[in-house]
Amino acid sequence: MLSLNQAKVLIRLGREAVKSKLLEEEFEVPEEIKEEFNGKIGVFTTLYTHPEGKLRGCVGVPEPLYPLWYGVIYSSLKAAFSDTRFSPLELGKLNEVVWELSVLSEPEELDKELLPGAIRIGKDGVIVERGKLRGLLLPKVATEYGLSPETFLAFTCRKASLPDDCWKEDDTRVFRFQSKVFREKSPYCDVGAC
Repeated sequence: MLSLNQAKVLIRLGREAVKSKLLEEEFEVPEEIKEEFNGKIGVFTTLYTHPEGKLRGCVGVPEPLYPLWYGVIYSSLKAAFSDTRFSPLELGKLNEVVWELSVLSEPEELDKELLPGAIRIGKDGVIVERGKLRGLLLPKVATEYGLSPETFLAFTCRKASLPDDCWKEDDTRVFRFQSKVFREKSPYCDVGAC
């Protein structure tokens, strides 16, 4: 996983990619960043209003499909401009949001016989998948809302637009993953591990 200093570099990268898009400027990723963060790792970017701490956008790539540097840029741009729950971020609001970066382990498919007990609240995130429908909740969601493993699974099913108990059915796949989370304490300021 990442060190705190590496997380700072990546959060700055995501923030600068969004700023460049807002200013309609070219954005070049330094070669040293591409080299250092070339490993393929799942990543989510979550934006929060500051100082209120309200969700402002959250998008990610759960599987290790892209080099980490690219995943951070992609998820930052999507969280800022394409999360359909929110209007696109405007230049004047860039100084009013903080970045949170969640770096994910590779998802591990779970045996249905072990559910719901195989879900460790506070440690595991969950992915529920049936056909083209898919829902994902990060580990922090269960602790923030005080969910049990069974309720966490139900919420993830709902996120996939599936019935709450779909995780019990044969044609549904369930995965767990872990994440390491880093967040700015204020816009453009110090980053801490959560």
